[in-house]
Amino acid sequence: MENFAAIDFETANGARSSVCSVGVVVVRNGEVVDRFYSLIRPEPDYYAYFCQRVHGLSRRDTCNAPRFPEVWAEVEERIYGLPLVAHNARFDESCLRAAFDCYDMCYPGYTFHDTLAASRRKFGATLENHQLHTVAEACGFILEDHHHALADAEACAAIAKEIL
Repeated sequence: MENFAAIDFETANGARSSVCSVGVVVVRNGEVVDRFYSLIRPEPDYYAYFCQRVHGLSRRDTCNAPRFPEVWAEVEERIYGLPLVAHNARFDESCLRAAFDCYDMCYPGYTFHDTLAASRRKFGATLENHQLHTVAEACGFILEDHHHALADAEACAAIAKEIL
């Protein structure tokens, strides 16, 4: 796969619409040409303890952040015409759809590819697990800031370049 946008969302709570950060890495002709990261004020706007422990973000970080529609306007122009790639794409696509629904935005039917499923096909039982950091390392990429949306999107892009 030579042209795609790797995407990762972090959520504030159990609601898929509660995206609180997004990372996007755009790859064209096999090369990273753009990176984008933004905090997002989540909807609903509260943080579950478990989510805070995972990514370290809190209401203090996002209280002045833009809402999803403002952030997505910036993302949309970057990813135009590209398929999206995510590690466990079911989660990220469900977050994207939920945020679109939450703000009564028309979902344009993005095409998603899943590096988690691709990893299971490619590596099978040869890996201890198929978590993002494990698969990234197997593809020669060391993920240093796991659960930071941009770092995770960069790892996903590296995996996609190797196995998709």
